[in-house]
Amino acid sequence: MSRVGLATLAVALGALGGAGIGLVVTGVTSRGQAQAGLPELHGQASWKSGERRAPAFALRDQSGRRVSLAVLQRPVLLTFLDSRCHGQCPIEGRQLGTMLRRMEPAVRPALLIVGVNPSGDTPSRIRHAMRKWRLTGPWQWHWLRGTKRELERVWRAYGIGVEPTTNDVTHGMALYLIDRRGFERTGYLFPFLPNFVSLDLRTLAGEQA
Repeated sequence: MSRVGLATLAVALGALGGAGIGLVVTGVTSRGQAQAGLPELHGQASWKSGERRAPAFALRDQSGRRVSLAVLQRPVLLTFLDSRCHGQCPIEGRQLGTMLRRMEPAVRPALLIVGVNPSGDTPSRIRHAMRKWRLTGPWQWHWLRGTKRELERVWRAYGIGVEPTTNDVTHGMALYLIDRRGFERTGYLFPFLPNFVSLDLRTLAGEQA
């Protein structure tokens, strides 16, 4: 079971005056008439190119390969899941898999999943969850593992609360979109609209490296 909550986005929402998905920004034309315009990106919080560097980390993935944002050099979708979850994690996983499958290869991002269950996210369990959620495909993906201490540093850096319970792990769910230069561009709270995420990825794919 997972609960939605993300301190980083909550703070950003306050700074942005409550910006949210689908928010229409109203401006005034030279004739004094109101004109509506859509935001460039569609998460609950967004940042300009070069404004907000994504916190750096390096962790081992399901195959033991060391992975960091610095070596990917491409847009990244970063999220936090539990391979043993039977609640919201499978829903998000299937949504992301469907979205990635429908995207053109040229605009597909790398998918990074930071585990929230240090003891439960074993390589075999990760592979099982990825197959069951149909989250594997012709795209680059890494499920990042580590000790509780190693993972806690990443959870804190991205505002993800994790609370183990007797039979489950309660954790915040969020999806970050990071550009190819390693800057956070927008963040979505679950549940999000996959069409908006896909649209934002196309926007970043069109930016120059």
